[in-house]
Amino acid sequence: MSQQPEYTDWQQILDLVKHSTETEQHEMLLTMLLTPDEREALVARVNIFRELLKGDLSQRQISQMLGVGVATITRGSNELKSKSSEEKQSLIALLDSE
Repeated sequence: MSQQPEYTDWQQILDLVKHSTETEQHEMLLTMLLTPDEREALVARVNIFRELLKGDLSQRQISQMLGVGVATITRGSNELKSKSSEEKQSLIALLDSE
């Protein structure tokens, strides 16, 4: 009988993060799950989306401002292009709520 991992899909991880937030353990969980480099990359990714959604800067300007490659900005841009206008508006509202 082979053993199976307890967490097998993305939704389970999202549920774990949601539960950790409800129990005020999200900071500990995310700090333990993500390496310092991954946390930096996540900060950059949030800023990439923020700047792309604001639309004030070119991809090259965002790249220079954040110290990431243009290809990284392009990947963020392509991800946004795959989202509906409702999803983009929800993301704007979420990013503006902080």
